[in-house]
Amino acid sequence: MLDRASTFAHPDIVRHLTDAYIPVAIDQAYQRRQQDAEGRFYRKIAGQSPRNDFKKTTQGFYAATSGGALLFYNNNRDPDKVARLLVRALNAHEEGKEKETLAAAPIADGERDARYSPTPPAGGLVVRVHAKVLGGYPEETENRWTKIFQSALGRDNLWITKAEHDALVAGEFPNALLMRLARFHLVDNTRGEPPMWKPEELRDSLITFEDGVVKGKVLLEAADGKRRYEASLYGVVEMEGKRVRRFDLVADGLFEGGGRFTRNPPPGKFPFAVSFTLADGSEAADAIPPQGSRGWVEGYFR
Repeated sequence: MLDRASTFAHPDIVRHLTDAYIPVAIDQAYQRRQQDAEGRFYRKIAGQSPRNDFKKTTQGFYAATSGGALLFYNNNRDPDKVARLLVRALNAHEEGKEKETLAAAPIADGERDARYSPTPPAGGLVVRVHAKVLGGYPEETENRWTKIFQSALGRDNLWITKAEHDALVAGEFPNALLMRLARFHLVDNTRGEPPMWKPEELRDSLITFEDGVVKGKVLLEAADGKRRYEASLYGVVEMEGKRVRRFDLVADGLFEGGGRFTRNPPPGKFPFAVSFTLADGSEAADAIPPQGSRGWVEGYFR
């Protein structure tokens, strides 16, 4: 969320990426492990950077030629610095320092590494998920990064299986779907990658589904009591034949606590909401796997 609201909101960076580059956004936790053409090409680029130990994170910004020659690596999201690096790399490339890569041979796609190329379940549904802290932070801050965190909108996707899709059409809200929704999506991901809830941390839940209207409640609490979310659920599910054509759901309640990578939440209990809306495939982000399925798709659906 920091990058969306800072680096990639900078007009010069947007212009450079639109006019002179082919922008690609990936989850390096997948690509640095993938044993296929995509993974090998990524490691060729990243291997030229300071982050060339693929057993560790290779997070950062990379600019490279079509042949895989690294033009720059940077892990500082300062927009002005990134803009300068983009211009410098483009100038170096156009001056002929990387001429040999202009005629780079196409990369044969071949078979993809299925472990790191998850796709939505056939016959199922993809639901867009957005999370928002609705209040509770101390007085307004002038720190630009803190301000972005405090106003950030978390985003994820919920995957629904074909069996669960069929159950919704039949007028049932499956327990497995409620468990997945609660464990992996009722999380505060507005300041970073959140800890997911363990099965036993879903302390209480109740849901009804009548005439397309969903009502319910959930109580999630970590074993140490330092993280908690108690929320009400309300939504509408509409069908068209044997397919769901509308899935709108909101969880609204009080959250408490943070995680290792979601530090500095509002003090005490704070208002927090999560919305769910059926994706139509019109956005590139609709194809991104759920955060909770990262490297563990079977566990996500368990």
